[in-house]
Amino acid sequence: MKYSHEGIFMKIAVVRVRGVRKIAPRIVKAMELLRLVRPNHCVLVDDSPQYKGMLEQVKDYVAYGPVAEETILSLLIKRGRKGSSMLRTVLKEDAIKKVANEIFSGKKTIDFANPVFRLSPPSKGYRDIKRSFPQGDLGKRGEMDSLLRRMM
Repeated sequence: MKYSHEGIFMKIAVVRVRGVRKIAPRIVKAMELLRLVRPNHCVLVDDSPQYKGMLEQVKDYVAYGPVAEETILSLLIKRGRKGSSMLRTVLKEDAIKKVANEIFSGKKTIDFANPVFRLSPPSKGYRDIKRSFPQGDLGKRGEMDSLLRRMM
């Protein structure tokens, strides 16, 4: 069963912001299940109750929020990998656009590319990695597009 928000399928981008010091074991396990093993790693997950529960556990270590299809496309073009090679060298740009559309409409990222995107730290830095979103960068956001564009 696919979950949607007002009839639109949503993908949530999750970026690990903080490191490994003094983390409870259940949070470590949730990070492993989300495949977020290092800071500045990003994954795309579905908007389902199971993922929402995991995101609620790790909200003090990650930034997450809905992402637009254009941002998924630029993420695949700039940082997408298939195996050890870049996705843009394996596929043509129109094929990558089709892949981005399928991922946005509910397919899994692992079917087309590596599920983890390795990003650089954001240009001009994080606001604060110990406070939640309005003051800092942790937790749920209204949209992830601006942060991801700064990290690509």
